[in-house]
Amino acid sequence: MSIIEENLKVVEERICKACERSGRDRSEVTLIAVSKTKPVEDIREAMRCGITVFGENKVQEIRDKTEAITEKLDWHMIGHLQNNKVKYLPGKVCMIHSVDNLKLAQEIEKQAAKHDLVMDILCEVNVAEEDSKFGLKVSETEDFIREIAGFEHVNVRGLMTIAPYTENPESNRGYFNMLKNLKDSINEKDILDHKMDVLSMGMTGDYEVAIEEGATFVRVGTGIFGARNYNI
Repeated sequence: MSIIEENLKVVEERICKACERSGRDRSEVTLIAVSKTKPVEDIREAMRCGITVFGENKVQEIRDKTEAITEKLDWHMIGHLQNNKVKYLPGKVCMIHSVDNLKLAQEIEKQAAKHDLVMDILCEVNVAEEDSKFGLKVSETEDFIREIAGFEHVNVRGLMTIAPYTENPESNRGYFNMLKNLKDSINEKDILDHKMDVLSMGMTGDYEVAIEEGATFVRVGTGIFGARNYNI
């Protein structure tokens, strides 16, 4: 058994237990294997273990990897996205997690329209208001969604956050709870013509707590593939 297969078994076990603790069905949580900086061979090993959903932080990596791997997979853009890179994503990714400003949303609308498709997006919220992170403030999120609600080629599926790095996952529970409450509050106001159904929150260090607080997507990289090499 490979290291990746062993790691995936542990992650799956922990996801199942977190679902049990919170009275949720396992089918409510999607595991996104974050493959940024990892080679194609590692992705193929995860695919052999049944993983079909992968997350990348950089557009160039998505382009390279989707050229090398032609099998049908769900690719998610989870990293900070520059306007001039949006044009490479329609048809390559099934969701963009990191939308946090009007110009970016307008560019996604423009590029998706060119491809005659609707792009699923998440609004990134900097719940902890960390200076080092991108994202809307909690107080800005509802107004932002109102601004883009009428876009024909952008579908706001939900919210995403990157919680602070911590050795104690419990310290992020409040942030995850805030994001869930924010989603519920916005849904109650019928700003969109549908209910948001996605909460992308929780990474290797805290995904179990995130699941207990309502995460529907968890983004796990190191916990599956091991430490990253940022020198490549």
